[in-house]
Order: sequence, then C-alpha cells, then structure tokens
Amino acid sequence: MTTDHSAGWEAVSDQFIAVRSEVGAALVLGWATARLPRSAAILDIGCGSGVPIAQGLVGVGFSVWGVDASPSLISAYRLNLPDMPAVCEPAQDSSFFDRTFVGVISIGLIFLLGEGDQRKLLTNVANVLEPAGRFLFSAPREVCRWNDTLTGRASMSLGADAYAAHLTSVGLRLDDCRSDEGGNNYYEAVKPI
Repeated sequence: MTTDHSAGWEAVSDQFIAVRSEVGAALVLGWATARLPRSAAILDIGCGSGVPIAQGLVGVGFSVWGVDASPSLISAYRLNLPDMPAVCEPAQDSSFFDRTFVGVISIGLIFLLGEGDQRKLLTNVANVLEPAGRFLFSAPREVCRWNDTLTGRASMSLGADAYAAHLTSVGLRLDDCRSDEGGNNYYEAVKPI
C-alpha cells in the first residue's frame, strides 16, 4: 500500500481543477503587486494547477515556484506554466527548492493540515523568507473544524490568535488580515529586517 502524500487531493484532482474559481485571485494579485518587487520570485505552497493564482502572478511579471503534493496537480501546473519551477512534495516536508524567497503564498492549504503540520509549515516558511519578505496565507479567523467538501477529510483552523502567536514565535510579524469576495480570510506576515 502506498502513502497518499496529497491527503486525498490526488483522487479528486480533476474535480478540483474543474471547480476552482477565481475567488481570491484578485486579492492575491493586488497583495503581490502592492507589496513585492514586480520581478520577485514567489513560492506558492499548495499551488494546485497554477490557475488562477500563479497564472495571474506570472502574467504581471512575477516568477512563481510551485509546491504541491498531488502528482496530477503538479502535472497540470507544469502544463499551464511550463517556464515556472514546480516540485511534487508535501508542503510541510518540502525543501522549498533549497533557496529563499521575498514572497510566499499558501492559499487554501494550511487548514487542510493537522495542527503539528500547520506549525511546522509556518516555521519552515519563516526559514525561507528573506528579511523584509512577505507571506500571505488563508485560514478562518475562528478556531474551527470541518470536513473538506471535495476530499471529505478533516480540516481545521487554529484561529487568528494561535496563528499570530506562532508567527511571532518564529520571527514573523502579523501585519494585516483581510477577506476576499467569498468571505475567505487571509493573513499577511512580514519578516522584519
């Protein structure tokens, strides 16, 4: 028996690609263009097929380095963005291309991980973020648990206070919280110089 490092996403990858909407894409694009140098390399953790977020970022001049644990989603990413680096690895265990980044995003992923893996991922992001670099991730503000609609697997938010405390403990500062047109919550953290 093989281990599913994608936590169920490989089995629903075609369905995910079919239903992935534009919700949140404008917020991420606006954040990146306002906060990062236009030619910056951005790490996209849980990049999926690259559409619409990475595709939008590349379209305005960023390079986007994708990480996803689903082989099918990484294959789709490579087809959609053939000039962008991509690797098939679980986010919490990724080497993140053994480099640092001025910008990191993780949209729709963190809350799919267990509490320990969420904390591990946030710590790993702090280690690859350059000084003055910025990190944007999505998760509900409240502490809550639910089953993901596509995979049926458990999802959980640690809540705004826990995310802020852990970010501080790993040397990042929570700079802003905002919501997209679908009511999804985004946290922006910065690594002080």
